Amino acid sequence: MNNLELLADALAYMEENLCETITAEAAARNCFCSKSCLEKLFRSVYGCSVKEYVIKRRMTKAAKELIQNPEKSVLDIALSYGYQSHEAFTRAFEQSRGCSPTAFRSRNRFTDIFPRLQKPFEKGDAYMKQRKPVDISELYDLFLERRDCYFICCDIKGLVPINEISVKAGDLAILEAVQRMESFADEDDIVFRIGGDEFALLTNSRDISYARRLAELITGRNGETICFEGREIPLSLYATVTRFEGKHLKYDELFVQLHQSILESK
Repeated sequence: MNNLELLADALAYMEENLCETITAEAAARNCFCSKSCLEKLFRSVYGCSVKEYVIKRRMTKAAKELIQNPEKSVLDIALSYGYQSHEAFTRAFEQSRGCSPTAFRSRNRFTDIFPRLQKPFEKGDAYMKQRKPVDISELYDLFLERRDCYFICCDIKGLVPINEISVKAGDLAILEAVQRMESFADEDDIVFRIGGDEFALLTNSRDISYARRLAELITGRNGETICFEGREIPLSLYATVTRFEGKHLKYDELFVQLHQSILESK
């Protein structure tokens, strides 16, 4: 089994067992490799540990359930993802989303800020091979419905130095970027994270002036700061408007075209 196959198996195992106890040891056994081998490979490719990835995916799935299943209590959702108390779940959720589960549910809006990872690209140019590969299947399905609607493609300026302060500071920057996009979007506009610091807001509009105005509003907040452990960190986004009118793009082609739009905007 090569490294790409090993990562694919590990990711599938974790995704299938998010409601169970997952350890790096168990994931490694499932892939017939050592824990140290899996952890080293995971950090090298994705920049996080197995444990960190599992927590982020659990919080993402839990956040989606809070919105999609309003009849379920916060405690029921907490228990289903392995948390033994409302308090423990709330602490983990606040670290991930910056607010309590109850406050998040009241917003009635979900963005997958930590989408499922996929194995790295084997083909493509150097730029694409460096992108963090994430699952954009929901975005692709919506794109097929809204084929001629506009995208606003965004990218965080200088996420690497923010991550060098702390990975948690980087996570806070990602959360803030999503919240800025959501704050100006209509209820039918949906934000997707399509990479490490790249995002796509798919509108439900074929009006270029609406899309350009949305991009201007997002970048209008450039330079505003996020606060991490008492430190004010300026945060800015690139934003560009694009659409693929009349194009019948395959899944991988959409991913490449969105990233190309971001690259050309810099």
